[in-house]
Amino acid sequence: MKTIAELQEAVREANDRGDALLIEGGKTLSGMGRAPDREATPLSTTGLRKINAYEFADLTISVQAGLTVRALRAALAEHSQFVPIDVPRAHEATIGGALASGWLGPRRHLFGRTRDYIIGSSIILADGTLAAAGGMVVKNVAGYDMSRLYVGSFGTLGVLASANFKTLPMPANARAFIARLPEDTRLRAMAQVQELKIPAAAALWVHGFKKSIDGEEGHDGRMFILLEGSSAILERATRDLRSALGRAGVPETTIIDAGAREAFDRALDAFVANIGERSVTYRLLAPPEEIDTGVRGGYITARRHELSAESIVDIINGDIFLRVSGKDAHAFSDRIEAFDDAFHALFPKAIIVAGDSPMRASLNVWGDLPSGIERMRALKDRFDPRRTLNPGRFIGTI
Repeated sequence: MKTIAELQEAVREANDRGDALLIEGGKTLSGMGRAPDREATPLSTTGLRKINAYEFADLTISVQAGLTVRALRAALAEHSQFVPIDVPRAHEATIGGALASGWLGPRRHLFGRTRDYIIGSSIILADGTLAAAGGMVVKNVAGYDMSRLYVGSFGTLGVLASANFKTLPMPANARAFIARLPEDTRLRAMAQVQELKIPAAAALWVHGFKKSIDGEEGHDGRMFILLEGSSAILERATRDLRSALGRAGVPETTIIDAGAREAFDRALDAFVANIGERSVTYRLLAPPEEIDTGVRGGYITARRHELSAESIVDIINGDIFLRVSGKDAHAFSDRIEAFDDAFHALFPKAIIVAGDSPMRASLNVWGDLPSGIERMRALKDRFDPRRTLNPGRFIGTI
């Protein structure tokens, strides 16, 4: 479907019939959430690829939900602007999918979350009505911003048709750093990076993911760090970073200037990279002082269940991505349910973000129910009483 009107009609007809719809974008985050709890017809938004309006002098842009994140980046880059949407597989990921998933990127400590940049939207409700919120003006609004309600709702309240964003001037330069970590340097290196006077745009500790993320592994894994800014800021930040890693006992650092942002994209892609049908990736959020506890808990639990573990840790924001895998799909299937139970006993709020194994359907993909689950269910009942849109896919089988 290439028009919003066509999409509206498809939603309206399904709702009138009492049929369920599976809302799909680029399917880059298909490893999140549950399958619909009843038979559902796929409804793709990828035909909606237009840029509705771009007022670059006013730092605003309006795009349809099926536009890819990479296409949005390219359009904004022509005027040296950007919106910080740091999602995996940006060449396939759609704007609608990035918003519906509520994905949190590694640069949010500097720029904020993607939802902070939405100034307007249009959404197709379950009865086919096209509802609009906000506009193309950057301003403070009184009352609740309805556009933000749909972010992270996993397509259960409506089908996002378009979104309006305020944009930012793009940092003039980017530089990536890769450092092999010798034995007993990981915690010191992480602490040094967390205390930099000029904060990194992104700072990841990586163990494993050798085919996905640049750099060679040391005994304690490796660091991937992205700096952004003017030439002067970049040079000063580079000196500070290398000194900080040196104090941590890290002897050498590889610098990437040309292709730094591409290297960062490869790191983002690794967050949801699968190993055939024999891996599952969990995401949990930990305060900086509890990151090591989270990583160690994951690895110990994996070993107890005879599974392998790899990790990517956002050492500034506290995200821990733990990918567990088996030697083959059969061994993985035999052990992953017991691991899932044990892991959630340690980290009740951990969610699953990737996994192609058929066993994923039997795992606790959303973790513990949030305290506001009854309000969330009430919203679903209010917006979609016939449970037409993505029924059962969200937390609490919403």
